[in-house]
Amino acid sequence: MKQLLLLLLSLLYSFVQAQEKPVIQIETENSALVLKVGKNQKLYQTYLGTKLNNSFEYELVSKENTKKFIVNDGNPLIDLRHNAYPAFGTDNLFTSAIRTTHNDGNPSLELEYQNHIVRKIDANSTETIIKLKDPQYPFYVNLYYKTFYKENVIELWTEIQHQEKKPVILYNYASSALHLDADRYWLTQYYSDVVEEMRMEESQLNPGSRVIDSKLGVRTNMFAAPSFFLSLNSKSNENTGEVIAGTIAWSGNFKFTFDVDNNNELRIISGINEFASEYSLEPGKVFKTPSFIYTFSNHGKGQASRNLHTWARKYGLKDGEKPRLTLLNNWETTFFDFDQTKLSNMFDDAKTLGVDMFLLDDGWFGNKYPRSGSVSGLGDWQATKTKLPDGIGFLMEKARETNVKFGIWIEPEMINEKSELYEKHPDWVLTLPNREKSLYRSQLVLDLCNPKVQDFVFKVVDDIMQTQSGVAFFKWDCNRMMTNAYSSYLKNKQSHLFIEYTRGLYKVLDKIKSKYPNLPMMLCAGGGGRVDYGMLNYFTEFWASDNTDPFDRIFIQWGYSGFYPALAVCNHVTSMGNQSIKFKTDVAMMGKLGFDIHVGGLKNDELLYCKEAAANYKRLSPVIWQGDLYRLISPYEDSRAVLMYVNENKTQSVLFSYTLHPLTDPNYSLVRLEGLDASKMYSVKEINLMPKAKNTFEESGTVFSGDFLMKAGLKVSSSRQESSVVIEIKAVELND
Repeated sequence: MKQLLLLLLSLLYSFVQAQEKPVIQIETENSALVLKVGKNQKLYQTYLGTKLNNSFEYELVSKENTKKFIVNDGNPLIDLRHNAYPAFGTDNLFTSAIRTTHNDGNPSLELEYQNHIVRKIDANSTETIIKLKDPQYPFYVNLYYKTFYKENVIELWTEIQHQEKKPVILYNYASSALHLDADRYWLTQYYSDVVEEMRMEESQLNPGSRVIDSKLGVRTNMFAAPSFFLSLNSKSNENTGEVIAGTIAWSGNFKFTFDVDNNNELRIISGINEFASEYSLEPGKVFKTPSFIYTFSNHGKGQASRNLHTWARKYGLKDGEKPRLTLLNNWETTFFDFDQTKLSNMFDDAKTLGVDMFLLDDGWFGNKYPRSGSVSGLGDWQATKTKLPDGIGFLMEKARETNVKFGIWIEPEMINEKSELYEKHPDWVLTLPNREKSLYRSQLVLDLCNPKVQDFVFKVVDDIMQTQSGVAFFKWDCNRMMTNAYSSYLKNKQSHLFIEYTRGLYKVLDKIKSKYPNLPMMLCAGGGGRVDYGMLNYFTEFWASDNTDPFDRIFIQWGYSGFYPALAVCNHVTSMGNQSIKFKTDVAMMGKLGFDIHVGGLKNDELLYCKEAAANYKRLSPVIWQGDLYRLISPYEDSRAVLMYVNENKTQSVLFSYTLHPLTDPNYSLVRLEGLDASKMYSVKEINLMPKAKNTFEESGTVFSGDFLMKAGLKVSSSRQESSVVIEIKAVELND
């Protein structure tokens, strides 16, 4: 009877659809975004949430929503409620996605549906393009919706163009507008500062507007991360609740606006921050906005993170399904004080540790103004003859002899006044005329709006790669934001500066990626002040923070784990912090492991431990890099942090437990594991032990069922202050 009823409803729906305007269903495996064209030719969002089994019932949702807009004579005031891309100037009462002024001075915009196409990209990806037009002006907006079916991720962006006689001014140009209807909304956002990145804060949204944005031009997430969680109806936790995880693929100024209106309906506008960025769009030119990327989960934040991680490894991160290089960096061992003999010895140190690469950090360049500190040399990318008389080619040869790869640090977007480049090209710098120069960390920003500067920055990388065998890795730094910014190249279009700088940077990175497609690069910026999926299209990983104290790093890395997979987050073992070498290394193994320590200064047992830990990491790295992450105990809620990674076929897992700062000796409860196969048997074994140390995990070497581990759990946390436990979990076959 039920099947017959569904069939009748489906037939009725098909008949009604033939009479009515299109319903556009944008679906992934478990979620849906549904749009409908109204009788007034406008496009409305009617549904966002869990995918329905019967697609015709989306129409019932939209009709139910329309009931709120019935006037006394019984005629609909409008067909639907939520304009899919609200424009400024007519009847929109809240934040607009787009605002412009036409050639005749008319400041209004109406957008009517013209048509749409659905294009299958591959078995997993589909692109829907919806074409809108102003009925009175030749002004067009195309809305793009790209779905990643298995990952439950949707990518949204817009393309804006016109055929008016003269340029039009764009004042707002959002990538997307999403609408939600819930009883309450809880926003999780991430505040930052230097060495205090990704500090999580959750709060309820009240009527009015909440904004997360950046106005820094470059290094744009120095103070706020371009990512958020939004929980619907109640606070979500790791495993329960409806939640949206959103982020933007743009490396310039970004903006998220959360508007709760008088009906308790939420509108989320995402895209480039329009601050000081009115854009003059020429006739026939296309203004393409960056992608807003989101996933919807009805199983809490943990599933939302796993959705994004899986998507990122396949689509959002350069070489996301390929291995990463473990490394030894020289910075905290030498700072600026080194020569080629000292560096040569560090290649041997890298070999001793068992890592893949030696990374030469800042201080290797400049001759007229040698880079002996932060005030000189930046911009002059030739090896300093007094430090490296045989050039970086000598280090490349040393790498070959030692069978260790060689990587190098650059900061090509920035310049010191005390440099030959500045003496030759002062006009290449972003600085206001008739104002005193604004220095930050003794640096100025090069004008990447200028094609000549773009060519110069590309040549920095290209010249190094053309030296002998080239290098295996770049660490690309960026240590300041824009202040007193003015482009002599842009002349009277200074409001284009923030946008054209970012576009210019992408042009450089496109050339590098095209010529050196397999070159891994680390994205770094004054600590962790620059990461987004716009840049990660070109970079294999990013530096999370200059704060490498492992206690602080647990919180920082925990925050990043919401949106970025483990193989993208660079964590180094350093001298910062008073914790043991074991605790430091165990924390760094949570992501992409590296060392920045004086190997010769390690005690024998510390060196033995580091070598074994590096070997363990290489063996387990496929699980950490490509496995599903389960955050089990949050450091925000307890005096410990526990998380685990599980590989795709659920045969291998690694668990990390970090005890932070208990006030008294705690009696920690059992931790229920997640992501395993209940029918499999697993051995659990503590690894990463100091030489001659006893197990702190009492069940080490025991075999349990996945069912037991997930329902009963294990006592994985040590009660000792600032201690760590790493457990390897493997599926085993038991003999009869």
